[in-house]
Amino acid sequence: MLAKLMSLLLLGIVRFLTGSQARWYGCPPKAEQRIYFANHQSHADMVLIWAALPEELRSITRPIAAKDYWTKTPFRQWITTAVFNAVYVDRQATPARPAPVEAAPVGAALPEAETAAAGGPDPAPEAPPRPPTPEELRAALPENDPLAPLVKALQSGDSIVIFPEGTRGHGEEPQPFKSGLYKLAQMFPQVVLVPAWINNVQRVMPKGEVVPVPILCSVTFGAPIELAADEERRPFLDRARRAVIALREV
Repeated sequence: MLAKLMSLLLLGIVRFLTGSQARWYGCPPKAEQRIYFANHQSHADMVLIWAALPEELRSITRPIAAKDYWTKTPFRQWITTAVFNAVYVDRQATPARPAPVEAAPVGAALPEAETAAAGGPDPAPEAPPRPPTPEELRAALPENDPLAPLVKALQSGDSIVIFPEGTRGHGEEPQPFKSGLYKLAQMFPQVVLVPAWINNVQRVMPKGEVVPVPILCSVTFGAPIELAADEERRPFLDRARRAVIALREV
């Protein structure tokens, strides 16, 4: 009950300060599993997208939250957990321990290539490697990977909101996108990828200020994109970034 009351209070405050206008350009507000990806200029980005979504989508959509920032105080942690149902992510992965290298036992058989070099039979021609399936990609993801909490949320059927720049930008355009969006698109090809442009939110709470300034803000949601077959990482991420930037002029 307390979380519900706080949700209504926060929704009213955000809409009073920003207007939190949602503009659906290219896709309707549909209750299907989605990955919303947007530009990132403020810690308030998460709050603005949450407030802009209709109630039926807010209940099934989980924004990501930087764990080091949003768990600094008990109140921040409570509000991101109880109100936003956010997914905490670590900004950097914990280094994984390298697997021990086992020495080959004495008298072990030589690999085929070495056998052929020693005068043995020629190795059989190798078939071209098969690309891993989405299930295999998810299973191979280390537990300490920053994407692991997002993968878990998507596997449970939730939609998520991510900021592919990784950190807040301060320029007119988003920074180059990091690889997380590409990896998630590979692991969950059935999930709809929706670009979004957040406008003006950085002016509501300028860096170093503690009192928010009422400024009309909006979130524009664009037409979904898909990861094409055999599309490489960087071309896809550049195309996704252009899809977000294009919404700035809509």
